[in-house]
Amino acid sequence: MAKLLVDENTQRKAAETQFEMESWIDGAPFEDLLGMTIEQAAEGRAVLSLPFTVKLAQGGGLMHGGALTSLADTAVAMAIKTLLSEGARFATTELSMRFLSPVKGGRVTAEARVRGPEGRSFYGEAVLTDDKGVEVARFCSTFRVARGQGFED
Repeated sequence: MAKLLVDENTQRKAAETQFEMESWIDGAPFEDLLGMTIEQAAEGRAVLSLPFTVKLAQGGGLMHGGALTSLADTAVAMAIKTLLSEGARFATTELSMRFLSPVKGGRVTAEARVRGPEGRSFYGEAVLTDDKGVEVARFCSTFRVARGQGFED
């Protein structure tokens, strides 16, 4: 048991020292793993895209809903980053995804916009479309900025 704890601590410390993004608005390791691209991000809006790959498919050969949700959530987060000071800490506290059409291939684009802050909360929406312009999903979320960063509750 002690060896396992040492290994977990070593892995956590290594991850902390290896985790560096090139800029404030940049993909984190998870987004890079999925293959997301930040097309644009400014003034409370962001556009991100994600290619369909076999590794992102569910058993029926369609893009997995979790991949689509991750794209939408990340698009809203990037839009929020355009409104916060570099290094601000915030997280998704609530989200809702409505799937409208299956994705069988190509590239999905998420167009996100946010409003706020209202206290420490930001409210985001994203519309996801396939490469033919078909709306495949709609996403809504709430993000909260961590305490102690100049926002009132």
